[in-house]
Amino acid sequence: MDFQTALTSLSRPEGRLDPYPAYDVIRAHAPVFDTPDGRWYVSTHALTSRLLRDPGLRVADAADYDGFWPTWRDNRGVASIVLSMLQTNAPDHTRVRRAAAATFTARRVAALRDVIAAQAQDLVKEMPGEADFMTAFAYPLPIGVICALLGIPEADRPWFRQRAADLTAVLEMVSTEEEMRLADVAGRDLEDYFIGLIAERQRAPQEDLTSALVAAAADDAGLTGAELLANLVLLLVAGFETTTNLLGTGIAILLERPDLADRLRADPDLAPAYVEEMLRYDSPVQLTSRSTTEPLDVGDGLTLPAGADLTILLGAANRDPARYPDPHRFDPDRPNIQPVSFGGGAHYCLGAPLARLEAQVAFPLLLTMLPRLALAEGAERRDRLVLRGYATLPVTTT
Repeated sequence: MDFQTALTSLSRPEGRLDPYPAYDVIRAHAPVFDTPDGRWYVSTHALTSRLLRDPGLRVADAADYDGFWPTWRDNRGVASIVLSMLQTNAPDHTRVRRAAAATFTARRVAALRDVIAAQAQDLVKEMPGEADFMTAFAYPLPIGVICALLGIPEADRPWFRQRAADLTAVLEMVSTEEEMRLADVAGRDLEDYFIGLIAERQRAPQEDLTSALVAAAADDAGLTGAELLANLVLLLVAGFETTTNLLGTGIAILLERPDLADRLRADPDLAPAYVEEMLRYDSPVQLTSRSTTEPLDVGDGLTLPAGADLTILLGAANRDPARYPDPHRFDPDRPNIQPVSFGGGAHYCLGAPLARLEAQVAFPLLLTMLPRLALAEGAERRDRLVLRGYATLPVTTT
């Protein structure tokens, strides 16, 4: 496979099914390079880690969208993402992130361990002898956990799955007209729901994250109403979408490697190392974007111009042989695993500790409660590149 073929393959279903051979070719071509359309690509672990933390880089925000897509606010799926902290720069990002971080605390996340374990146990007990793991476990667990955190009633939780999945088309490099229409519908539905939930919490606050964010919005230095709404949608979608992919991919990795599954079953304390290697080996988020605000020296005599648009290939960086010897081998015993799957710097994923905790609790529990859990035929990957995971993952439990 030549370099151009490798790069082009990422925009095609067959390339998205397994992007790692293409990443190898791209990484070997150069750590960073530009293409005829003016976009720069970054593929190595060292440069990715550096750029994610560079305060001189920015994300595309509302002002940028106004320039190339004046009507973007008409699509409420797009608006939910662009108006959230995911697509905001300083000083607004700093203010909104501070308000969200003050409520989405490590203490609040740690307190969810028992909730996660209880929900996971209930899902395992209900799992039939033949099941789609994504439907039976990988979707409902993260949805249940993030909804518990936000204070969303249990009866409403199944309603969110398709809407959140439809909205994530906004995050892909290429989306069809129909996918964008569905994202708009999903955005409107989610906004309507959270407007109602916000009104309820304004009248009667509870001990949940939504109430804490509503209180922050009441503070002049906190969130505006539009920011509150957009970030509630973001927290819901980001709070389960990537974790769902991690759970599906992770259980497939374990069931394909019975010896490693046996080790984890026997010693649940190994779970943190296993989860970090899962994040490295097959990242739930494969790429992210930034742009330069001024000329940037990236080494080897190369300087990126101001205004350069960067696509940072997180999945390629996580399998960089210069950082991880034999990178295509799943090895939870690797020393110093530091995946870039959750980004870095100011935009490091706020929900990363929660995603890690859910996976660390879920995998030993699954292996212990279902000692005969096995993969069945018919697994299908989602046709996505940015958010990588399974659409269906058939398993048997007996």
